[in-house]
Amino acid sequence: MNIILMGLPGAGKGTQAAIIVEKLHIPHISTGDMFRAAVKEETPLGIEAKSYMDQGALVPDRVTIGIVRDRLGKDDCESGFLLDGFPRTVPQAEALDELLQDLGKEIDHVIYIEVPQQELLSRLTGRRICRNCGTTFHLQFAPPKEDGVCDRCGGPLYQREDDQEETVAKRLKINQEQTEHLIRYYTANEKLVRVDGEQPIEQVTTAILSKIRR
Repeated sequence: MNIILMGLPGAGKGTQAAIIVEKLHIPHISTGDMFRAAVKEETPLGIEAKSYMDQGALVPDRVTIGIVRDRLGKDDCESGFLLDGFPRTVPQAEALDELLQDLGKEIDHVIYIEVPQQELLSRLTGRRICRNCGTTFHLQFAPPKEDGVCDRCGGPLYQREDDQEETVAKRLKINQEQTEHLIRYYTANEKLVRVDGEQPIEQVTTAILSKIRR
């Protein structure tokens, strides 16, 4: 089974990806892992990608798609795969369809984990870190026993700038705009499977598996 997993930051995509690949016995293929492997193996595309990454520049679609092609052509993808973090744009989605056609494959399901914006903000802005020992807490999921105080060393907790509401809201807005285009693309192709991500983790997993096995 060939799956794309989509969801905005904070939707629980990473958690679900880990569970799904174990249940279906397919590899979890993330963009980051693909790039790191290609760079480590010093493939021609990996070397080219590294040259852009070292400059802090975006890796061109041509290189990214080539790395995806190499990864999906490996033996462990014969029985299926779960793609995470790719595609990010409609041109990438179209290029993915073309390369899969060349490989004699196609995407079976595009799973979109839906979570309302306010809930995502709550999840993403809830992290607090101890200034002394670096222990991480979350106001919603793993709060400290005493507000603002580290359970481990008693140090003060702080919120990183990246976790502040204004920064998170901007990041979500950019991601939402990209995702909406992909949602329309895969809806038109009758591939999209929507799942309520506000449910407990186990229920989200059950909903995903029941829809793709149906």
